[in-house]
Amino acid sequence: MTAVTVEYDLLVIGSGSAGMAAAIRAAELGATAAIVESGDVVGGTCVNVGCIPSKNLVEAAHRYHLARTAFPGIAACDPVLAWDAVLRQKREIVESLRAEKYVDVLNGYPGIALLRGKAELVSGGRVRVGSRDVIARRIVIATGTRPAMPEIPGLREAGALDSTTAMDLERLPESMIVIGGGSIGLELGQVFHRFGVRVIILEAVDRILPCEDPEISAGLTATLKIEGIEIRTGIRVSAVERTARGYSVAVEQAGAGTRLEAERLLVATGRRPNTEELGLRTAGVATDRRGFIEVDELLRTSNADVFAAGDVTGAPGFVYVAALQGGIAAQAALATIVGAEAIPIDLSTVPRVTFTDPQVAAVGMTESDALAAGMAPRVTSLELRHLPRAAVSHQRHGLIKLLDEPETGRLLGAHVLSPNAGDLIGEATLAVRFGLTSRDLVSTIHAYLTWGEGLKLAAQTFTKDVSRLSCCA
Repeated sequence: MTAVTVEYDLLVIGSGSAGMAAAIRAAELGATAAIVESGDVVGGTCVNVGCIPSKNLVEAAHRYHLARTAFPGIAACDPVLAWDAVLRQKREIVESLRAEKYVDVLNGYPGIALLRGKAELVSGGRVRVGSRDVIARRIVIATGTRPAMPEIPGLREAGALDSTTAMDLERLPESMIVIGGGSIGLELGQVFHRFGVRVIILEAVDRILPCEDPEISAGLTATLKIEGIEIRTGIRVSAVERTARGYSVAVEQAGAGTRLEAERLLVATGRRPNTEELGLRTAGVATDRRGFIEVDELLRTSNADVFAAGDVTGAPGFVYVAALQGGIAAQAALATIVGAEAIPIDLSTVPRVTFTDPQVAAVGMTESDALAAGMAPRVTSLELRHLPRAAVSHQRHGLIKLLDEPETGRLLGAHVLSPNAGDLIGEATLAVRFGLTSRDLVSTIHAYLTWGEGLKLAAQTFTKDVSRLSCCA
């Protein structure tokens, strides 16, 4: 027997950033909405096991590293690492932001109900939530993703850490192998290295951060190696074995095979969608070969009454993209119900950040993107040593690379390796999105002794040798 049916204008499956944005937009439009959450806590990946806890560990590791390394002219100290306190602080921040940004926000919208239980699409707008059926006019699927484990012989039996479990280690190991040289592997790899763990990072292709500009990738590689992190690229992991001392990983590089040993193994090679038990086939919702839900520019699926938003769609895996999708999906889903305008999503200028130290941030085209599109862009680079802020901070390793259109000067892309690159990329994102030119960047007054001034200096290098300019010139 199922319980009494409850009806909503919009039923959202998943309480992460995409689901929350969808439900809030529905409430703003005057519609009734419910969020279904199958887990013990609300909030999805970002606040619970993603952005918030990982960046808190990045910051803690950075401060510990600064204390242990000498600023020029100032002696380093030898602080005691209280790992249990680091974990406690991380958990407290997660709990605080979960309450503030999810639980309290939901409580502030009387028109949004929170339903507990596993959701399964049945038919005709009917969704089974636990033991009862709920009927909704429209549905938004926002179930997110989880860490994926590659098909490596022996890995399933040996087990390994993923990005979630690695952040809850009760004890720091002496050594760690990280499989995956993307953002997650590099961020956590540097965190554990700075906390005293010997770290080896393995990447299958010929460079880390393979989706970023090659110069940026090379610059970060050099910096991480100087810090003491071992990075091996062009590596194929052929087998994993659990040993009495930890893990033995068989690898092949340039035709030669060897084994690497470490106490812990972290796999950071991608994520997979949470779509297996949603009843998508029954509901006529199509997925791609990897299981991600296929959507159009309005986030509609192959079922006219079902929409999807966030990482489950295979879109760029950033919380701000998920939130944008959630709002757009809800408005499109409810357009004919509440008389709203459906607005297509625009992901042409999505900024991305890797929170290593130095950070990597980028927006727009790479040089290879532009060439593939039949363009012949102007390309320039500013080495960070020419930026006054880098000099006073004794952080001179890095660069800012810009691309523009020769005929118009329109900025096509920006790629940054520097401290605070994630903050700096905002201006470049606006410039790329609204068609500003490199001349616009140069003619805009930038505050002196800031990292943001680097964009202006980089734009000046299209026409000038900045080493021959005085400060602020």
